[in-house]
Amino acid sequence: MATCEVCGNEYDKAMEITTAGVTHVFDSFECAIHRLAPRCENCGCTIIGHGHEADGAMFCCAHCAGSSGVTSLSDRA
Repeated sequence: MATCEVCGNEYDKAMEITTAGVTHVFDSFECAIHRLAPRCENCGCTIIGHGHEADGAMFCCAHCAGSSGVTSLSDRA
């Protein structure tokens, strides 16, 4: 049994995810996303897909990047 570091649930099928050399334990993808997924620098939403990165900042979409002054990104080509 392992304990989820987000919700505290003890679960026999917990998963370990290692990122940047640190191992985390979660009982669900929901908890893993809550703890590890980046947040949009503009609106704060959780970025579950690829997102957009510019000048070291993460954005959920080109619109949010543009709202933060980044003009080099687009959602459509």
